[in-house]
Amino acid sequence: MRYVDILITEGLIVTMDESGTIFENGAVAIENDTIIDLGNTEDIKKIFQGKKEISANNCIVMPGLVNSHTHAAMTCFRGIADDMDLMRWLNDYIFPAEAGNVSPELAYWGTMLACAEMIKSGTTTFCDMYIFEDETASAAKQSGMRCLVGEVLFDFPSPCFKTPAEGINYTRKLLEKWSGDPLVQIIVEPHSLYTCSPPLLKDAKDLAREYNVPIGVHYLENSAEVKQLADIYGKKTTLFLKDIGYLDDKLIAFHGVCMDDEDMGIFADHGCKVVHNPESNMKLASGIAPVAQMLKLGLDVALGTDGCASNNNLDMFQEMDTAAKLAKVATLDPTVLPAPAVIKMATRNGAQALGMGHLTGVLEVGKKADVILINTRKPHLTPMYNAYSHLVYAVTGADVDTSIINGNLVMENRRLLTIKEEEVMERVNRIALKVRESLRKP
Repeated sequence: MRYVDILITEGLIVTMDESGTIFENGAVAIENDTIIDLGNTEDIKKIFQGKKEISANNCIVMPGLVNSHTHAAMTCFRGIADDMDLMRWLNDYIFPAEAGNVSPELAYWGTMLACAEMIKSGTTTFCDMYIFEDETASAAKQSGMRCLVGEVLFDFPSPCFKTPAEGINYTRKLLEKWSGDPLVQIIVEPHSLYTCSPPLLKDAKDLAREYNVPIGVHYLENSAEVKQLADIYGKKTTLFLKDIGYLDDKLIAFHGVCMDDEDMGIFADHGCKVVHNPESNMKLASGIAPVAQMLKLGLDVALGTDGCASNNNLDMFQEMDTAAKLAKVATLDPTVLPAPAVIKMATRNGAQALGMGHLTGVLEVGKKADVILINTRKPHLTPMYNAYSHLVYAVTGADVDTSIINGNLVMENRRLLTIKEEEVMERVNRIALKVRESLRKP
């Protein structure tokens, strides 16, 4: 008998591997940070005994979810500006609120709150774009979450830097500081093509190439942006990106709402990634990304929540439900984006888009142990005929019972083990008082 650190038994194991393997009465053996075996409980228990054993009876066991686009610290701005279009929301509310309030303290505690919310709703990995991202990385590390984080780059000053050159230098320092960390990876992130000039875009891409890391950018989020960029560059935005050497397998485009067939075809040919954020796009009335067509063309499409100021939560189960239904109503075809495809977007596709496909997104031998358990012993999850259907159309984040990230237990029986939940909420409430006061000033 071999001892392992954690042994999960008697669960419905949804692996999300290429073959769609499911074990009805399955077990997962975890040693250190890695899955070393999985299969039928009876067979696994003949080989392994756990130092920590978790019964997953009445539970679905699956890969942790990957939130491929968010602004974690914006939990501090949840609900401050609702029911308005994107540019007014950004220019009249969000940018001013950030200019007057964002600090290392807000970035750290806002991210800690986001991590608490994400862990409690099944997310184990996230990709972040915001300000003072060293604080975001530190908070994620403290919480035990896996992340890909990058400082947002603008042509204009941010609370973290005064010039674009300082922003690039800050990102370089992040790349150096967090190199080799088991949980934290760094991405280069120019905010968008309407807030970043060609010289800044070039510097950002050069930095990403130098360190061989992904580059992420908000892209074609609504029709106004399409027109604005066409006026600026005198050509289609995708062709502009092609001309400046942006299109490769390291590019992650957030949103892509207004991509047409030509855009999608060019992206697919170059191996670019797209992150779909349906609830944020709906709330800001940005439009509906043509996700079904993207997938048909072979694009790697991941799923994200965007930030809490435009969603207003970080529940990826809710995001999956919305993504599936929105695609159906947009195409008037109930067969598009079936449940397994949506779960793939939130697991395997997300990991692949973030350059972490070799680490996470699937339950299989050799992958890092990023595992969640969903308690199905609940009225709204009874009966269960199909696990995929339940995960997309019935499960909510509140049904996640236990979460393991990189082999470490971070939540058990709904109790967070790496975050002092009450302290974090109190800290953010204090920050919110300052934010509220700043919004009253003319």
